Amino acid sequence: MRTHRDEDRGQVAVEFVGMVPLILLTLALLWQVVLVGYTYTLAGNAADEAARAGAVGDDCGEAARRHLDGAWLDGAEADCPSGGGMVTAVVTLHVPVLFPGVGGIFPIKAKAAAVDERSPTP
Repeated sequence: MRTHRDEDRGQVAVEFVGMVPLILLTLALLWQVVLVGYTYTLAGNAADEAARAGAVGDDCGEAARRHLDGAWLDGAEADCPSGGGMVTAVVTLHVPVLFPGVGGIFPIKAKAAAVDERSPTP
């Protein structure tokens, strides 16, 4: 005697297999968003540190690189123009694709400024 339940045998397995790619894609997209946020955080911190270092006469580019993780160092750029009693640091990092150290989707720029402590006060 066949019951109604015999016709649904294996349905859960089929639905699970169908959903796995969607679940994996969602996890990959969420991970990419985390990497974008982390890159923004790293760029902002490196710019702050570079501006502070430049304000007291240290090498701001070296200060920015000192505060970056290994994978974000590749292609990192730091520029520290000064003028008008301020030192401005601009740090550019590239957002990695799914894994730190793999490619770059787009650049992120962070800017910070500090009062130039080397200039004489009037």
